[in-house]
Amino acid sequence: MIIWRTFFFAMAPVVAFAQEPDMISPLVASVASGVICAPPTTGTAPAPGTVAGTTHLIDIEPAFVSHKRRVPAVLGIGFGVKAQAADIGGIPDITMTITHPEMGTSRATSQSFGSRISGDKPALTFYQFDFDYELVTGFWQMEAARGTDVFYRTTFEVVAPNEVPELAAICGFTELLS
Repeated sequence: MIIWRTFFFAMAPVVAFAQEPDMISPLVASVASGVICAPPTTGTAPAPGTVAGTTHLIDIEPAFVSHKRRVPAVLGIGFGVKAQAADIGGIPDITMTITHPEMGTSRATSQSFGSRISGDKPALTFYQFDFDYELVTGFWQMEAARGTDVFYRTTFEVVAPNEVPELAAICGFTELLS
């Protein structure tokens, strides 16, 4: 059984100067990003560098329902990156850092957790809206790095559901729209 680790947390507006340009290292064979619908979870794992303190575990990797990086602020919708290393051995011991608007009672603007980039197939890291307090618009940036070596960086913009109505209802959660 394959277990995918997912990481979920809240959102608020990011200051524009905190964003760096998107990029992909030559050490990464492929990077795809987009919007997903919430998959069933099979449990949680500790993630002490995050506001929530845990990540969700899943058995089945969800497909992207859109490759856009404008994400509607709707419960049950997620967004993320699927990456594969150029080397079949992968890239171990990376740190995923997420820069985002102030969030949670700690008003955190950055969170991180350990991960790796697989070399044998694309691996998915994503964020999903589970709670109302997460439904805040703004920019989030996901970065995979080891020390000063950045392997990829991708930016998403979370917007009001009416700005992307075709995505706001795509997962069948229209009754959750306010």
